[in-house]
Amino acid sequence: MITFAVVAAALSAPQWPEWRGPHRDGHAHVEHLPLRWNEEEGVAWKTAIPGEGWSTPVVRDERVWITTSRDGGKRLGALAVSLADGSVVHDVDVFSVEKPEKKNKLNSYASPTSVVDAEHVFVHFGTYGTACLECESGEVVWRREDIHCDHMEGPGSSLLMRDDSIVFNMDGGDVQYVICLDKRTGETRWKTPRSTDYGEIPKDRRKAFGTPILFPFDGGQHLVSTGAEATTAFDPISGRELWTLPHKGFSMSSRAVTDGELLVINTGFMKPYFWGVRLDVVDGVPVPKVLWKYRRAVPTIPSPLLVDRRLYFVSNGGVASCIHAVTGELIWKQRIGGDHCASPIYGNGRIYFFDQHGESVVIEAGDEYRELAKNRLDAGFMASPAAVEGSLILRTRTHLYRVTGGDGEF
Repeated sequence: MITFAVVAAALSAPQWPEWRGPHRDGHAHVEHLPLRWNEEEGVAWKTAIPGEGWSTPVVRDERVWITTSRDGGKRLGALAVSLADGSVVHDVDVFSVEKPEKKNKLNSYASPTSVVDAEHVFVHFGTYGTACLECESGEVVWRREDIHCDHMEGPGSSLLMRDDSIVFNMDGGDVQYVICLDKRTGETRWKTPRSTDYGEIPKDRRKAFGTPILFPFDGGQHLVSTGAEATTAFDPISGRELWTLPHKGFSMSSRAVTDGELLVINTGFMKPYFWGVRLDVVDGVPVPKVLWKYRRAVPTIPSPLLVDRRLYFVSNGGVASCIHAVTGELIWKQRIGGDHCASPIYGNGRIYFFDQHGESVVIEAGDEYRELAKNRLDAGFMASPAAVEGSLILRTRTHLYRVTGGDGEF
């Protein structure tokens, strides 16, 4: 019998279960996030990470999970680190790759972010494999090594967890599809090829690195997945295509974001746009309607934040912007510097940006640009942050940190 105390304990346990957090929107629903830190102050612990990987830390209960690649991508594995003291609890080799394909210099072989529930963590390395590990023991429960595409630049799409399934995009230069697996067994529940006609499109412009998101609509959910040349919605139960919205662009990794009414998508290279989209019903059929398009300083890698009908984002080259999410009109734009791959997060009325050189810029969310702090750690950020229990869990190129900052100032 499940008691109210058990339910309350589960809800209060520290969680950042997947990329972009508990609600897939980059919002940190915790109190007293730190404002200032550096290598000497405001750091609860710092743990060296073996190998290389840009996957975001995921947190459940008292463990932080990350993936990593070693030996030039030939060994792909998972690490569990204690949230309390940073000690390594599990270091598990999951896949062995005889001949890794080439990757982009900004990518790693362990870039896709895992998802974690109360008992299992699900790790994903794109075409190299997907697996389920038991959290307590670290033992592998199941593996899939038969789900393939030619990423051309290395894997990048992360997992989405929904009830008892996991979903992910496989958008290569050769094949493009979305697939749903049973969490318990790893068996395929559905696999739906994209309906986009790629016949005249060069192979290099068919690939994408997006991660799907769930959009609530008419009492149900649409699984929205951005790929090259189109964003498509699927029924998350059956995989049936519900609607598609054509657009130019490819190689996007910036994830769509929604507040439950508005959907903001990123169209990707070569000229990235944000599109504000609403769903209408025409003759009983959902039809996407584009409300606005915005193109100045739009990123192809970092994902945006949607806060109080304001869209905050930073370009790859370090220009931060805020626009009206309803109209697409610019509110402010400010160069904060750096080169950005990590997606920003929001918490306590603040926006947190992290760049490839180890610098973090914290601003106040609002209709005027107001910088609150600048912080620096020794190595740069390729992975996006996580936030739990008043702490930031930060992964640099070399280390994993728990940053507390004392009372929020340090």
